[in-house]
Amino acid sequence: MPGNPGPGTPRPGTPGNPGPYGNVPATPAPYGTHGGDGHGSPTDTGGLTPADERLRRWRLVLGGSGGSDGTGRELSGADAAMDRTLQALYGSGPAGGPGAGSGQGRRGERTGGLGGSAPQVARWLGDIRTYFPSSVVQVMQRDAIERLNLSALMLEPEMLEAVEPDVHLVGTLLSLKAAMPETSKETARAVVRKVVAELEKKLAARTRSTLTGALDRSAKVHRPRHRDIDWDRTIRANLKNYLPEHRTIVPERLIGHGRASRGVKKDVVLCIDQSGSMAASVVHASVFGAVLASMRSLNTRLVAFDTSVVDLTEELDDPVDVLFGTQLGGGTDINRALAYCQSQITRPAETVVVLISDLYEGGIRDEMLKRVTQMKAAGVQFVALLALSDEGAPAYDRSHASALAALGAPAFACTPDHFPEVMAAAIEKRPLPVPDE
Repeated sequence: MPGNPGPGTPRPGTPGNPGPYGNVPATPAPYGTHGGDGHGSPTDTGGLTPADERLRRWRLVLGGSGGSDGTGRELSGADAAMDRTLQALYGSGPAGGPGAGSGQGRRGERTGGLGGSAPQVARWLGDIRTYFPSSVVQVMQRDAIERLNLSALMLEPEMLEAVEPDVHLVGTLLSLKAAMPETSKETARAVVRKVVAELEKKLAARTRSTLTGALDRSAKVHRPRHRDIDWDRTIRANLKNYLPEHRTIVPERLIGHGRASRGVKKDVVLCIDQSGSMAASVVHASVFGAVLASMRSLNTRLVAFDTSVVDLTEELDDPVDVLFGTQLGGGTDINRALAYCQSQITRPAETVVVLISDLYEGGIRDEMLKRVTQMKAAGVQFVALLALSDEGAPAYDRSHASALAALGAPAFACTPDHFPEVMAAAIEKRPLPVPDE
């Protein structure tokens, strides 16, 4: 392997540390296609041989304080500028990019940083958007906030205008909103609104389509018009009336489904844990809450909790208002939250309660489980989601998850794409489609 990694934390992409853009490829990408996603101009590498291109990539991955760093490859032009943006975040020591020497590394050592000057950080944020695709930019932003203590800078309007919005950034802003000056609040809301709008565009149509079909199927009608007959259920209900000699079934009882637009058919209660570890889930749940609230056949209530409980149902017209009504951080009292949700249920047989929590209960465990038992016995469809995000396997309280499973309420993590199917199964009172581990 050519060269050795420079001092400090390895950059994303080094062997054994795949990072946002994976390991170095065995063969080079097509010439003229490295870096950028439309924010800047890609460098033309058409004059490089495959071997030179591979060394160039290794040099960018290995980093270092300058020179060829053992690869025999000097960087220049856009490659050198890209290297400086990486060095500012992943390098160490006083040398390096803008604001160097002002941060703390993951092991506590002095590292290259970006914290000395807000204009320098703004320029750095612009540089990474020039040289890297948005998915990589989002990872680098999260690393910068974690490694270089940039949270305070996220309160500045110029910083918020320079960042690449994503779900994780929204979580950071929500956790900082109590300290946010008035001059930054409108900019922060604009950032949050952009992320929410993208999520709604991605998730809303499929959610409405899936749940409308589930509501239609769950609303049994015993004197349906011909076009509303549910033939599968009608045939199953009349199998005893099969006439072998005529090879037909006499349908004594017709079963149909109504139309989802006719009145409220189901009550949905979203009960969201707003402790700090659930930030991404809070963002997705708020968007889904707004989508569900827009469906006239659903009566949707959204409740957020930590050690206290807040009912945000009146804010469901705007998920941004919902998010700014939450307070990320603090403890967790699931029992108190479920007690409130239980008090709001008037039609248990037509109610779906969705608890979104990592189940680290700070309240009374036995009372929490007792409430779940009571709701299920009354006919409530109870769903426990350990997370509602794309972040992979979450940390959660396994003993509480096992206790819920024993009550017939399996607890599992759910991606936003899978959530409509989970809700459809709950509405139709089918077994929940628990993802494979």
